[in-house]
Amino acid sequence: MYIEKMKNSDFELIENNLESDFDDFWNKDILKQELLNDEHIYLVAKDSVSNEVLGFAGIQFILDEAELINIVVKKNKRGLGIGKALMEKIINICRENNMKLLKLEVNEKNLVAINLYKLFGFKQVGIRNKYYNNCDAAILMDLKL
Repeated sequence: MYIEKMKNSDFELIENNLESDFDDFWNKDILKQELLNDEHIYLVAKDSVSNEVLGFAGIQFILDEAELINIVVKKNKRGLGIGKALMEKIINICRENNMKLLKLEVNEKNLVAINLYKLFGFKQVGIRNKYYNNCDAAILMDLKL
């Protein structure tokens, strides 16, 4: 597996299967807009042999802080360390760019993601009740870099 900056050709590999193979809250129009935003950095994890897109992650810098926009692993490739590898790369990029803090929000029911973030030292700093679909809370987490 290798991780690099996402290109248009990577987007084209996943655009027709984005909602079914990754997560249904990211449609191709939203992701395409994200990729066009110069203030955002998107990474893609790909299989070294087949070039299959295994996952992707996005961040944005705001002054001396970064915000994790998303981190998504292909449904049939979860549990293989891809999310962990993407998170390591995101943290390294933040440190290389002298960010002081990496922030994120996560659905309270997404225990796999919450445990991943805790593994890297993220701490809960707040909560937004009924944030997702006017039902689930968003947990706000920070990592001091």
